[in-house]
Formats: sequence, structure tokens, C-alpha cells
Amino acid sequence: MKKVLVLFAIVLGFGFVANAQTAKPAEFKFAEETHDFGKVVLGKPVSFDFKYTNQGEEPLIITKVEGSCGCTVPKYTTVPLKKGDTGIISVTFNPAGSPMPFTKTVTISSNAKTPVKVLYIKGETVAPASK
Repeated sequence: MKKVLVLFAIVLGFGFVANAQTAKPAEFKFAEETHDFGKVVLGKPVSFDFKYTNQGEEPLIITKVEGSCGCTVPKYTTVPLKKGDTGIISVTFNPAGSPMPFTKTVTISSNAKTPVKVLYIKGETVAPASK
């Protein structure tokens, strides 16, 4: 009987330890993941701020943010965000070339539950108004 009680106590103890160590990992919650700029005049940069919140228990650390091309430049909050804190990924698009629709991506690498996240910007470039 003592062996059964000791075994039960050990199993129960391991259960408590395992449960205590399973903190909810960091996780993004974006207000929006796609932004449509609409019509954008060639040669006139436009920017948009993607706002996000850490929904996890652990600090959210962004390790890298990359635009899909040189015309898409992201800037981001570099400090670790605690649970409930908010951050911003500001994306600037500098349109060049000829008038056409565009869709660009911004890829985020982090320690979040979903370690790679992709944001999108889209719109249509148009020629400047002639004088």
C-alpha cells in the first residue's frame, strides 16, 4: 500500500511540475494583417503602421523583419514586449517603375508560437498628374 501511495505522489508531483512549466508562449495579435493603399502616385512614398499586441505569457522578441523588395522598407519595435504590450511595424513603400497593381510582403521572424508571420501591402501605382 505504501508503494502505491508513493508512486501516486510521484506521478502527481510530475504532473504539477509539467503543468507549471507550460507557460503560454509569446504570440502576435495584429489589428490588421493586410493594408490597401489604394492608388499611389509613382515616386511618392507612402507608409502604414501595423499595430500588434503580445497575447502570450512570455516576452515577444522580433529577430528580423524583411520586405519582399527594396521598395518596401520596414521599421519595427526592437525591445521585447511583455504580455499585453503593443508594438508597431511601420512599412514604407516607395513606388517606382510603371503604373500597375502591386502586392508586397513583409516577413517577420520572432520567438512567437507562430515564429514566421507575413503581412501584406497592396494597391495600384499611378502616373503623376501632368501639369
